[in-house]
Amino acid sequence: MATLHFTPSPCFTLNPKRHPTKLPSPFQLNLRPARHRPRRQSNVVRSYKVVVEHEGVSTELEVEPDETILEKALETGLSVPHDCKLGVCMTCPARLLGGEVDQSEGMLSDDVVESGYTLLCVSYPKSDCHIKTIPEDELLSLQLATAND
Repeated sequence: MATLHFTPSPCFTLNPKRHPTKLPSPFQLNLRPARHRPRRQSNVVRSYKVVVEHEGVSTELEVEPDETILEKALETGLSVPHDCKLGVCMTCPARLLGGEVDQSEGMLSDDVVESGYTLLCVSYPKSDCHIKTIPEDELLSLQLATAND
């Protein structure tokens, strides 16, 4: 077993005539109590308000920027259609009525995305949003029509 020995650090005092009590400006400390300091406002968004219309019922969700709208909808008990959760099968289509989402992981064509369609499984909110679920056939016909162009 090893034994550790500690030696106390040396104590000394400074002669106030030879050593100034004020430090040069780069080393000065602000010793005011924290309550007097102005608070910085954070630009970090904790969550977005997403209204999902599904089967005639509107539900408001608080969705974090790093979670999909589908994840939050299922977590809160909404029974929205879904399957692969990868943005490929197009089982969770919706119409973006307002706001902005990042769906760069999905497989929808640019024309369909620009028309306001999204897949809930790959939709990450970038602002407060209003979304309405739609029948899968509506999105499939649009996606197939743009695939032939």
